[in-house]
Amino acid sequence: MNVSPASSTAKTFMLPDLGEGLTEAEVVQWHVAPGDEVHVDQIVVSVETAKASVDLPCPHAGRVLTLHCEPGAVLQVGRPLLTIGVPHKSGSGNVLVGYGTSEAKRTGRRRVTPRGRPGATGSAGAVASEPSIAVSPAVVPTAASPVQAPKVISPVVRKLATDNNLNLEELAPSGPGNVIRRADVEAALEIGGGGLPAHEVPLSRGPVRTDHGGDIRIPLRGLRKTIADKLTASRREIPEATTWVDVDATELMAAKSEIKGLNPAAGIGLLALFARICVAGLAKFPELNSRVDVEAQEIVQIRDINLSFAAQSPRGLVVPVVHGAGEMTTTQLAAALRELTELARDGKLSPAQMTGGTFTLNNYGVFGTDGATPIINYPEAAMLGVGRIIDRPWAYQGQVALRKVTQLGLTFDHRVCDGGSAGGFLRFVADCVEKPTLLLSEL
Repeated sequence: MNVSPASSTAKTFMLPDLGEGLTEAEVVQWHVAPGDEVHVDQIVVSVETAKASVDLPCPHAGRVLTLHCEPGAVLQVGRPLLTIGVPHKSGSGNVLVGYGTSEAKRTGRRRVTPRGRPGATGSAGAVASEPSIAVSPAVVPTAASPVQAPKVISPVVRKLATDNNLNLEELAPSGPGNVIRRADVEAALEIGGGGLPAHEVPLSRGPVRTDHGGDIRIPLRGLRKTIADKLTASRREIPEATTWVDVDATELMAAKSEIKGLNPAAGIGLLALFARICVAGLAKFPELNSRVDVEAQEIVQIRDINLSFAAQSPRGLVVPVVHGAGEMTTTQLAAALRELTELARDGKLSPAQMTGGTFTLNNYGVFGTDGATPIINYPEAAMLGVGRIIDRPWAYQGQVALRKVTQLGLTFDHRVCDGGSAGGFLRFVADCVEKPTLLLSEL
């Protein structure tokens, strides 16, 4: 639908350069419709790049004349998004948009669904906290928040599902913030009424379809494609090796509890303590804080320690980066981890917050598992994995006792170091877990 520009100047808002080398983005949802009035810096469209979801503000004020594409379209940077009819007059006289006398800000309240139907606005966010290290006896099957009621903004969508006897909890939400849209209900009806279980929500945007054989086909694009490309590059280019060790984490657990009692406001949990230990270990074994420059045939030992860590988000597993972790105190590390985790769970991480990592800390213990052989986060050179902490019989002071035991696994690029350096780093981490006071000698 287009609207006549009448007595106005038409200005087209192009897809801007979103940085980080990104050249395209997929239109996820329009927040305005043709005919709506918008003001400068009003959010008009949500797009998804290979690294993040981004809400784009409009640089023009006026009436929406044309939306140049439907949700699901993939645009190159510089291609038109929408055209605005900018009035010749604003306020009390002829002034440039964004200057002079102010005008009342009128916001178009309608949103356009992928099929062009207006719906009500709204948002929902999950309460986030620091990602936890799994501790016995609780076994956490996933790292996601507790199951919540399905998010349905439009009563039309809810009625459509009810009329067709569809369980909203079994549908795959594709809207921002895991909102169930009309297109999701219609996709489930095309499949045959079942939809995808919540734990199988596709990480890529785009239509989920069923082929002639009844198989469900999910587009490999967006974040899912980026993950696939990085994992493939990692396995293709990096000769990786994994080494592991079981450790007694009883004293580390006690140290965490003591720190919480002395300074509860700091919010220092197990992940922050493991991050602190990793940073100290990387300062001692800088070979693991590196990457390989294939073209120059050089190993680059990176000066800054930028700690990556795995976190859950509405788009699936993401890897935020604590930039400058090597210069932070434990309290600062804990705060940075909490902030990035909250942004991840709200789906608000920027591309810059997910790039530039030099080493990854992976807590797969939240899945209730003891160990893994993870794929290195390319182009980094190593990843430390932490399994669940569980009561096990352990030789302690000459006797067998129940202790809090976990398994630490280190996957490393064998080009940057040999097993001696990798083993030295892992043993240092293990010693700090078993005797946290050892850290004092390294700070």
